[in-house]
Amino acid sequence: MADARVKIAKDKAELVKALKDGSDMNGPFQTYAEVIAFAAILGFHQSKRLPLTEISIKDPDQVPQDQFKNRQIIDLIALNETRDPKILLDNEDRDRQRIEIFQEYANGGFEILSQKFIGSIDYLDQILLLLNTEKHNL
Repeated sequence: MADARVKIAKDKAELVKALKDGSDMNGPFQTYAEVIAFAAILGFHQSKRLPLTEISIKDPDQVPQDQFKNRQIIDLIALNETRDPKILLDNEDRDRQRIEIFQEYANGGFEILSQKFIGSIDYLDQILLLLNTEKHNL
């Protein structure tokens, strides 16, 4: 499988950095891969998929697939989105398609989070409130 990398939208870079250990080392996530996976799941759950227009070049850089502890989430989101089992084929074209779908849902998730975080200082509290709300909406 190709070493496809998950890109981050330039306009979401500061949010992603703040969620990963933050400037005071109290961010709710330890790695960029964890931040992106959370945002992708949130975006997918709320059906918010946004194409990336401008990509963050540095800090945060693109995240290689192998940094995701559970890469199957990328496959599952792509499979659910396309409803085509061929999306799981092991080739560069399908790999890029899966990554594109995943990063667009992550971008949508970051959009949701940025709206929830307006005026907030403690992102962890806001994430917990969001998760609690989502739990009750199931």
